[in-house]
This record gives sequence, C-alpha cells and structure tokens, in this order.
Amino acid sequence: MCIPRTATTTLLAAMACLAFATSALATTTAAPATTGATGATGATGGASPAPAKAKIHKTGIATWFGPGFYGQQTACGQMLTPAVVGVANRTLPCGTLVKVSYKGHALVIPVLDRGPYANHADWDLTAGAAAALDVTETVRIGTRVVGAAPNTPLLGAPPVTPAEIATGGAQATA
Repeated sequence: MCIPRTATTTLLAAMACLAFATSALATTTAAPATTGATGATGATGGASPAPAKAKIHKTGIATWFGPGFYGQQTACGQMLTPAVVGVANRTLPCGTLVKVSYKGHALVIPVLDRGPYANHADWDLTAGAAAALDVTETVRIGTRVVGAAPNTPLLGAPPVTPAEIATGGAQATA
C-alpha cells in the first residue's frame, strides 16, 4: 500500500506507486492459447480460448510453409492447400484477423495454425499468403490485429464461384 508519511514525500511516493503499477502490468504475460505444431492432425477445429492480453509487436520475422504440409489439417481445423491464405501464430486465437504488410503489399489474413517453431520467427505465412505478399524467404513484416472471424473449416480458403457450386467443384477444360 502506498501512503505517504509527510507532505515532502508525497511526490516521491506517488512516483514509486506509479513505477510499481507500471512494472506489474508490463510483466503480466498471457499463456499460449493452444499448443500444437504446424500441420498438426487431430485438432479440435474449434476456436482457441482467447489469451488474456496477447503481446503482438508491430513488426516481426516471418517465414512461410507449404508443400510439405499440403493435405494436412491446421491446428484450427482447416485443410492446408496451396490456395489457402492465412498465418500461424503461437498465441493469437484461431480466426484472429491480422493485417500483414511487406514492401508495399498489404493483406488481412486469419490465424489458422500454431507456430512457427523454427528460425526464431514470429509468424508463419501459408504459401497463398506468401505469394500474395511476394514473400519468398524469411523477412521482417509489419503486423496489426484488426479483428476476428468465426473459425470454420473454410476460413482462409479461396472463395467458391457459383459455377463451381453448380458443377460440384468440377471445372471445364478446353
């Protein structure tokens, strides 16, 4: 408890109380929402519980993942294909929308997976997101959480056209 004993120590006591409160807030960290590796199978597919306060920096190191994980289910329940556009993060809940920018390109993408777990990276882009942002290697990206979307098995998948619905997904070839 911070109670000054004399009038001359009021300012010092107030500064000490403020410093203590600030340091207590700064050291509070959130536990990861869900554990699991990129491409993990057997995931629940449901939304992860939201961390109390995820600390996300405005920039971070990003890698990308692709061919070795195609056909596997993400930790959030999506089937990974080359066309899926999303990102993996160790702490943000599934469905969190993140605006990612890199060298003049910007894209709002959902968190679809847990990771990355290698190369000291903060973010792991799907091949579809990396292609849209023109990322071909490990890079520093700008990030900002901008919202959330319901976590569904089709989150991050390319939109389906009416023609694909009518033909059951089959496409005509010439």
